[in-house]
Amino acid sequence: MNQDEVKAKLLAIEDAPLEFSLIFSGKQSRKVNGLYKPESREIIIHNRNFDDDNLLLYTAIHEYAHHIHACRRGGSLSSRAHSTEFWAIFHSLLELAEKKKIYRDVFANSPELLELAELIKKKYLLENGSLVKEMGKHLLQAHELCTAAGARFEDYVDRLLRIPRVAADMAIKMYQYDLDPRVGADNMRFLAGIRNDDERLNAAQALIKGRSPDTVRAGIRGGAEDEDPQLRLSKEKQRLERTIASLSRRLEEVNRELETLDQ
Repeated sequence: MNQDEVKAKLLAIEDAPLEFSLIFSGKQSRKVNGLYKPESREIIIHNRNFDDDNLLLYTAIHEYAHHIHACRRGGSLSSRAHSTEFWAIFHSLLELAEKKKIYRDVFANSPELLELAELIKKKYLLENGSLVKEMGKHLLQAHELCTAAGARFEDYVDRLLRIPRVAADMAIKMYQYDLDPRVGADNMRFLAGIRNDDERLNAAQALIKGRSPDTVRAGIRGGAEDEDPQLRLSKEKQRLERTIASLSRRLEEVNRELETLDQ
């Protein structure tokens, strides 16, 4: 594939609202396979890194996700390029590319990897999730016993169990919400933090259906990173001004303390 063919494939996956250029560097890089320059809207692929067109296309889709991300943010990107929103965009593009037969799903052609994935899901994710959920059941029982005995449950968690209170609270919520342990303990903690019942149920179903955690998280957050660029920058400006004011006050206090010590 040449660079024009790769760009055409990217646009066939999903059209971009802002124009971009895609360039083959003609070089090999030990550091990165590609990069995206938001200022000039350039995707640069170090094509000498690849002997396989599918792997090259994977990198191109990754960099294209940065461009789509920048488009959704008014043409700019924050310093944290690989955010939850970015990974959600990237995974969505990969799914679209696979459905359109533009990108080949390498996992589908590896029985060994698929078999190992099923083993990990059943033996570790499911069992671990089930254990944490069951622990939540017993912690809830302990909470009731503490109340009856006139003892503080927090003290029981701190001194007898010696586990973080947040972990104990999350385990109890996993049990109370009757979360599906197939998604694994880590995703169950994420689900337990969703207060809205419908949102939590939809997120759980999306995870079970195979959506990536970042994609689900981005959906739950309601596109917080997609807000109007001017409003986003205004909020950031206010945060920075508050931080500067706070640091200035602290600097004055330190100077006064130093002056006192010098006397």
